[in-house]
Amino acid sequence: MKIEQIYTGCLAQGAYYIESNGEVAIIDPLRETQQYVDKAEKEHAKIKYIFETHFHADFVSGHVDLAKKTGATIVFGPGAETDYDAHIATDNETFKIGHITVKVLHTPGHTLESSTFLLINEKGNNHAIFSGDTLFLGDVGRPDLAIKSDLTKEDLAGMLYDSLRNKIMPLADDIIVYPAHGAGSACGKNLSKETVGLLGEQKKTNYALRADMTKEEFIEEVLDGIPPPPQYFAKNAMMNKSGYDNFETVLEKGDTGLSPEDFEIIANQEGALVLDVRTEQEFVKEHIPNAIFIGINGGFAPWVGALITDLKQPILLITPEGKEKETVTRLSRVGYDNTLGYLKGGIKAWKDAGKDIETIMSISVDEFSNRFKNGSINTLDVRKDGEYKSEHLDSDSVQHFALDYINDNMNVIDKTKTYHLHCAGGYRSVIAASILKARGFDVIDIAGGFAAIKKTDLPTTTFVCPSTL
Repeated sequence: MKIEQIYTGCLAQGAYYIESNGEVAIIDPLRETQQYVDKAEKEHAKIKYIFETHFHADFVSGHVDLAKKTGATIVFGPGAETDYDAHIATDNETFKIGHITVKVLHTPGHTLESSTFLLINEKGNNHAIFSGDTLFLGDVGRPDLAIKSDLTKEDLAGMLYDSLRNKIMPLADDIIVYPAHGAGSACGKNLSKETVGLLGEQKKTNYALRADMTKEEFIEEVLDGIPPPPQYFAKNAMMNKSGYDNFETVLEKGDTGLSPEDFEIIANQEGALVLDVRTEQEFVKEHIPNAIFIGINGGFAPWVGALITDLKQPILLITPEGKEKETVTRLSRVGYDNTLGYLKGGIKAWKDAGKDIETIMSISVDEFSNRFKNGSINTLDVRKDGEYKSEHLDSDSVQHFALDYINDNMNVIDKTKTYHLHCAGGYRSVIAASILKARGFDVIDIAGGFAAIKKTDLPTTTFVCPSTL
């Protein structure tokens, strides 16, 4: 028996390759599926099953493409409805892979069809669970992502409580837990940086598995502090339910080098968004007019999903050399399949063709400190709500303007004013600056963000809840 976790850091997602006696099961595969085919062929094995723990919301799974390539059967838990061929399992149904068995444990709560897959080894012993978003290390899945359900998040949280206590917690402490996500995923609140653990350890340390916890307490705690889901979650879940375009076709279309002239023509004709994925330092120095920055070296896919509201939006890319294919791939992982190509030769080619270049003013924290002390300047703190409440600049001129909701809150700032922007370290503030600049706002980036600001003598404060006053 062989179990391999194939972990993708930018999505904080774990897919799994399980092999026994020449037969393979893949659990929650990524969109680019050739890696699983190649691995199985190298091992002289055949992919027999593709297990999906649920309809994923934070990424587009590769199950449909992988089934077409291999003839493997897609398996979902009870209650799932798909627009393609799939086997909808019953609770406790078993599947043979070589000398081992996978047993379906229906564990609704994160979503209605959510299931945990129990692996029974060659000796007939329970060995591991592939828990999807039912159980993470340190947390459990958020219960507010069911597709078109008339159930409330409280209803689903109650189901999750029952699933954990009736299906998961009775299992032995030495069971290995292989979750679908780790730290950095928006599918939970307090996920561990570890990606594999033991169930016994989770029973001791995971707040959601406390033995003395009532259902009412569980519902309150699991829902506390959950932010609204990113807008792309529901769209990705529907793609996983309904199907999608072949990944290789998407990649071939997007991985096309364009001259500056063709790039400009396509941008105008197609209404394409110019997405610049270089570093924030490179972007502020020079970029194509109206380009939006989301750097590939940061939290690329989740920020694309949060900020580009139309999955069908035509996209043209500015990438570091050699990162073209990777960028198209990472866009497709969250459902953005309409990449039309990239600027061949990058910004240098654009400048050599005599095309216009723009910049964003970026000032040092010392310059910002001087401006802050010497007059009333407008400052936008684009960090998340929790970061802002933890500590922020103490001034009426500072406005919390979270990047997550920038598209909804554009009306609360004024195009006649100049705004100084900061995040924690500089990545998100440049994203925000690029969006605001493209929409006609006058912006200045503060290099180094709040981490640099805290090293100055500028006054800071924390948010105090009015109920505690």
